[in-house]
Amino acid sequence: MRNLLLFSLVVAVCLGPAAPAQGQSAGDSTRQVVRRTVPKYPDVARRMNIAGTVKVFAVVAPDGKVKSVQPMGGSPLLIQAAQEAVSQWKYAPASSESKELVELHFSPE
Repeated sequence: MRNLLLFSLVVAVCLGPAAPAQGQSAGDSTRQVVRRTVPKYPDVARRMNIAGTVKVFAVVAPDGKVKSVQPMGGSPLLIQAAQEAVSQWKYAPASSESKELVELHFSPE
């Protein structure tokens, strides 16, 4: 039940557009995400009851593939899971490379 709730929460958060936090720039553009991978909640973070938001910048190629993911903030226990998930995302094609700010919310409940 706990996993289902976490999955539902992450999916609900991820289905919204990858928009910047208030007062932050999203870089070149805000491209539409075509395919999202839900991050795996780390077992250590779950046991320690760690929740939080991880912000990463994703460099997206013109074909929509994520070329690199750089952490911008969040718990060190959650950053790797966020990077691994976002690196598997697929964006809509565009005429040039872009840099997207992505926020992922983690909750152990």
